[in-house]
Amino acid sequence: ELASSGRFPLVIGGDHSIALGSIAGVLRARPDMAIVWVDAHADINTPETSPSGNLHGMPISFLMGLTDVIHPGFEWLHDYPKLAPENLAFIGLRDVDPGEREQISKLGIKAYSMYHVDRYGIGQVMEHCIHSFLKDNKERPIHLSYDIDAVDPDHAPATGTMVRGGFTLREAHYVAERLAETGMLGSMDIVEVNPTLSHTEGANATVELGIHLVASALGNKIL
Repeated sequence: ELASSGRFPLVIGGDHSIALGSIAGVLRARPDMAIVWVDAHADINTPETSPSGNLHGMPISFLMGLTDVIHPGFEWLHDYPKLAPENLAFIGLRDVDPGEREQISKLGIKAYSMYHVDRYGIGQVMEHCIHSFLKDNKERPIHLSYDIDAVDPDHAPATGTMVRGGFTLREAHYVAERLAETGMLGSMDIVEVNPTLSHTEGANATVELGIHLVASALGNKIL
């Protein structure tokens, strides 16, 4: 309803499985929406390929309809549009399971790992990503689904699935700033901020970073 009325839905989580609801809902209102999935993990495992069985590692596969296994309570997904592979881009990947790697390659999903960030810089990564989505339609809506574990745990330790080698503070902000600058960012998730998983200083730093990333996505600038 918020998306249909032109407002900016902001969903705060929680693990990344909450994006099942936010993205499905916004897709219904904005069928051509592009999804920028910022995460250390691809979250595109299916129940058949997942080494852990954790649902928070599977939301993309459910949104795309890559599995016939529907968990109890997820039956509502049948009534929502499917996410097309060409409408998704991963940014910040660095912990990808073999089954996920195979799916990304097979489906031709745009995927920018930390290797690409290291080689080309976050600026070029974002330009390539944005151009691929907006080259044919400058007014295409964008959804940012931001997992705080994309950021290096030195800066964001209060999260559940830390992986070293992530974004610096400026890289983390630049992703949100650049998407806001397009004028087409219309919705956002910020997830996996969990203050109970770190000492007080680390918890406060992670929460503060999450708040500031949202502010950057909403248009806050240095100058």
